[in-house]
Amino acid sequence: MMEVRAKKALGQHFLTDQKVARAIVDALGSTCPAPTGHPMPTLEVGPGMGVLTQYLLEREDIDLRLIEIDSESVEYLLTHFQGMEGRLMEGDFLRLKLEKIFPSAFAIIGNFPYNISSQIFFKVLDYKDQIPEVVGMVQKEVAERIAEKPGSKTYGILSVLLQAWYDIEYLFTVGSGCFAPPPKVESAVIRLTRNGRTSLGCDEALFKTVVKTAFGQRRKMMRNPLKPLAAAKASREGWTQEQLSAFLAQPVFSQRPEQLSVEDFVELTNLLR
Repeated sequence: MMEVRAKKALGQHFLTDQKVARAIVDALGSTCPAPTGHPMPTLEVGPGMGVLTQYLLEREDIDLRLIEIDSESVEYLLTHFQGMEGRLMEGDFLRLKLEKIFPSAFAIIGNFPYNISSQIFFKVLDYKDQIPEVVGMVQKEVAERIAEKPGSKTYGILSVLLQAWYDIEYLFTVGSGCFAPPPKVESAVIRLTRNGRTSLGCDEALFKTVVKTAFGQRRKMMRNPLKPLAAAKASREGWTQEQLSAFLAQPVFSQRPEQLSVEDFVELTNLLR
């Protein structure tokens, strides 16, 4: 039987535990069911040897597409699963123009390669109005960071940006023994469900800039990393140095970024616009 070699450069660790695979697939659609009679278009990212694919194909409420960068895995899937032609794309998910494949809403599922998992979530944010749900397995630390609440040292850029638009659930931990080859770290499965927010109530581009800039110096009080943004506002408004100093003396600038909630960052963005 043909097997696919796990490639370190692609961050491949193939899930071999069938109970875990079924649990991951079962987690999809439990919070965002497809409309009656309309299977939910769903993209599996990095199917590998199809451990999730086999269970996804059993579900009549899912219209499955797959994207795989590894040509050896593509060959394996085409050989071992019927009806892959037209469903399976060979390519890089991060470069995929998703709107050309999915004209309306679609879900994402996958055992995400550890080396690009953060980039996958940043791409999800780019399509947040089309993606109501994501179920993914990632490195445990990444899952904890994404699901973390303010006040924790692991709370960071992805925590804020994703929690602005999605409800995050840490579903379960997966031990390294469930993979071949076993990774050196534990894994975890998380579910992102689009929240009801249609607008942040601030400039979205500036919001991203404020969050990324603030966490660029996460150990410092906010006035340090955000001083250039405050100075740019002072220049626009024609403030004196005293007015700028008074602006930066507001309590929010004495906090560290991990202390601020999504709503706090929204307020801060409006202050700096």
